[in-house]
Amino acid sequence: MNILELIFFGAAALITLLGGVATVAAKNPIRGAMGLLATIVGIAGLFLMLSAEFLAAIQVLVYAGAVVVLFLFVIMLLGPSASPERDAKTAIPRYLAASVFLAASGAMAVLLARVSGGKTTTFLKAPDGFGHVEAIGRELFTTDLLPFELSGALLLVAVVGAVAVARGKQVDPTLLPAEDKATKESAK
Repeated sequence: MNILELIFFGAAALITLLGGVATVAAKNPIRGAMGLLATIVGIAGLFLMLSAEFLAAIQVLVYAGAVVVLFLFVIMLLGPSASPERDAKTAIPRYLAASVFLAASGAMAVLLARVSGGKTTTFLKAPDGFGHVEAIGRELFTTDLLPFELSGALLLVAVVGAVAVARGKQVDPTLLPAEDKATKESAK
């Protein structure tokens, strides 16, 4: 690993960590969404380090381009009135839980360091074409075609179900008898 790759890895990891902390620690939900965006971009950079260009592109397109924008729309639609009042009684349990989590994480890191005995794991080099669009497309449309098609059918059923639930039990005005239509028109 040369110095440029090391700098890129450090920058991507730092952006990911700082974005995660900003997502969790932000009091303003829009700033939290921007922290999530930074985390997603940092993870896309880490995918690039693994030579998984397709996953990096999908990470940016789907998560940054769709999910974060959806979060921002929901936050803006709900407005500031949707945020609950801060309760001082819940501060102590939150800080206690965070302390227990940090202590357990530290203990686990020390335990793993002792068990490994200072040895590092080396991974094999990824084969050429690993993570590229062509290789993923070949896998999806040859050996994994049936699961790919089944997942597409499952998503279609989910969308149809969501539309049916969203419509509810409203009466279609085109199916009403003529006298009911006249009554509805006169009520307007």
